[in-house]
Amino acid sequence: MTFNEFMAKVEAKNPDQPEFLQAVKEVVETIWDTYEANPRFVKNNILERIVEPERVIIFRVPWMDDKGEVHVNRGFRVQFNSAIGPYKGGLRFHPSVNLSILKFLGFEQIFKNSLTTLPMGGGKGGSDFDARGRSDAEIMRFCQSFMAELYRHIGPNIDVPAGDIGVGAREIGYMFGMYKKLNNEFTGVLTGKGINWGGSLIRPEATGYGVVYFTEEMLKTKGTNLAGKKVALSGFGNVAWGAAQKITELGGKVVTLSGPDGYIYDEEGLNEEKINYMLELRASNNDRISDYVERFPNAKFYAGKRPWEVKVDVAIPCATQNELHAEDANNLLKNGVQCVCEASNMPCTPEAVEIFLNNKILFAPGKAANAGGVATSGLEMTQNSMRLNWSRDEVDEKLHEIMRNIHEACRANGLQKDGFVNYVKGANIAGFLKVANAMCDQGLV
Repeated sequence: MTFNEFMAKVEAKNPDQPEFLQAVKEVVETIWDTYEANPRFVKNNILERIVEPERVIIFRVPWMDDKGEVHVNRGFRVQFNSAIGPYKGGLRFHPSVNLSILKFLGFEQIFKNSLTTLPMGGGKGGSDFDARGRSDAEIMRFCQSFMAELYRHIGPNIDVPAGDIGVGAREIGYMFGMYKKLNNEFTGVLTGKGINWGGSLIRPEATGYGVVYFTEEMLKTKGTNLAGKKVALSGFGNVAWGAAQKITELGGKVVTLSGPDGYIYDEEGLNEEKINYMLELRASNNDRISDYVERFPNAKFYAGKRPWEVKVDVAIPCATQNELHAEDANNLLKNGVQCVCEASNMPCTPEAVEIFLNNKILFAPGKAANAGGVATSGLEMTQNSMRLNWSRDEVDEKLHEIMRNIHEACRANGLQKDGFVNYVKGANIAGFLKVANAMCDQGLV
């Protein structure tokens, strides 16, 4: 079977799932030669098995608002692959959630979790629930209804969900409380928990920290680092917040943030006060980055635009999938960007990625660079199993070491004859090999 024949088969099975098909094509295209060169993988038909979820659960989520009106949302959990450990991946509450997006995220999670070297399989879930304008009581009722169905499909040795877009500490708390009530046990079934009841220190910052650690490792291959460099971030949620903290700590200057309404350019760079204000913005639930300019009037707001037109040394997209297009990639190149590191899941379109790779720019895919979040979730699972808590410094050092190891695995598998490192290929091959070998070892299941 050729690559094109394989993709045609996947497309026929998964019509109207563009995000999932995009993710499959990106991975399979880069590992195809590795797959075909291994008779064991071909004999066990690993590729066709790995693109099919082990289980997809879809359920209704009825809930009542503060006026007594009944609403019904749709809930999902995609349990994609458990070859190297229990399913692990976030829950996303957002109106855009559908099966294609969750299958894309779950598929990516397989390889991301494999890269961490921790025993975690791949999964993802969520709902098309929109929390904007909803009270805490409404959000609690929704979370409890969602968990009233999901609880029967998860557990500390089965599936350990975490947070994602729209699911933070508040939502994890409401869901954990309902799980505990229904199962009558206190166990590490969710990660991202409150620090007072089983959570891990630096978990909220972990994805952002990990991305910055990965960026530093890439820059080191060119004999430089983040100190003194201007950095463009998109988004203003947990990932951008953590990245802004660590970049500033390492001497870089964050000059952009963005939201659905546009982006801000702050030539002075973010400082501690401005980074803390990001928490206020996120808590406001209004999704307006333009509010930043009201607080810090020296910054400029550009309505309806993306931050990739600004002259920077490093670009780190932290918002959502397919937010950085070919035009943006060309703008970044024209302005002399040295490094692009994906902090969200698949934020660069295939065309943008191709431009970066063809121009030999340091470029890291999200499955490698943003693995710090799930890695720290894995560290939270370990702490829960051991019934102890590590200090902030202990967790941070373990995270830093994991990101260094991921970078080295990507570099080793993506190093080309001309010395250029194709981190996309390296990440996919390194993540795939571990899972594929485990699937072969465990037989046809």
